[in-house]
Amino acid sequence: MLFAIFVVHFRNNTSNRLVNFNTSLIQNSAYMLSDKVLYIRDLADCPPSYLDDPGRKEFYEIVWLINEEALHTPQHDFQTLIGNWIYLIPPYRVHQLNKAGKKGVLISFKHELLEDDLKEFLLDVFRIFNVQGEFSCLQLNEESARSLQAVYNLMHEEYAKEEINLIIVKALLKVFLLKLIQLKEQHFTLQDINEKRVYEFMMLLELNYHEERTAAFYADKMNISAKRLNQILKEKLSKTGMQLIHDRLVLEAKRQMIHSENTIKEIGFNLGFKDRSYFSRFFKGHTNQTPQEFQNQAKNYVQQHDNTLYPE
Repeated sequence: MLFAIFVVHFRNNTSNRLVNFNTSLIQNSAYMLSDKVLYIRDLADCPPSYLDDPGRKEFYEIVWLINEEALHTPQHDFQTLIGNWIYLIPPYRVHQLNKAGKKGVLISFKHELLEDDLKEFLLDVFRIFNVQGEFSCLQLNEESARSLQAVYNLMHEEYAKEEINLIIVKALLKVFLLKLIQLKEQHFTLQDINEKRVYEFMMLLELNYHEERTAAFYADKMNISAKRLNQILKEKLSKTGMQLIHDRLVLEAKRQMIHSENTIKEIGFNLGFKDRSYFSRFFKGHTNQTPQEFQNQAKNYVQQHDNTLYPE
């Protein structure tokens, strides 16, 4: 049975030392997430102290649903509605997934826990958590679920000790993530050539959307024509390259409006809009709201609805 209630607190210069595990940190709701880099808990027992903590937005979240119905509509023939689902949710997400009443496990960690690892590994981690800033998901078959369960059990065993070895903790999390990366690659091979091109486009978009805003640029990088790229995107996503570029800019603007302290003018400038009025027209044209209207509404909504593990 998957179950864990553990928090790990790391101090400076502890990479080669044992870290004491203090069970009082679990019961103390005042103990803020800003003091943690890793948080693991059963979904059915996740407390408001985690869900309502402002530091939560800085965490990568792995939500593993066990023999449950998917939180989204599966898009591929090889996926079923009910099963083992892994949801990978990046920091500073705009939308939340409603996991109310679901059986499974939540694993949350900060980027700093892995910052000493190889750049290639960190890039792979970033990619599997979805470049569009929402979430990505994987459905596990029985073999994959057993493999991940074995790694999870080792983490459970280590966390259950009075003293936790930081090196082992980080190694086990890395193995868990590497297995997810491997599963993501296997999922990729099951997609047709045009789905792979969509993925390639989205990766290029994530790396370049601040500066490059024409479909022709991305088509050239992919060695296809802009017309062909738009045909593929329309077929698979029902949007053109330009529409997806604009969607990415709007999404980033929304994220900054919700999670940063920057002014509307600064956010627009960060996204390449030198004129605030032009940025406001661009944003309203895609959302039917001015940036200020969205920011006020979104912050109020997040305060009231960010607890997504419990039904409203």
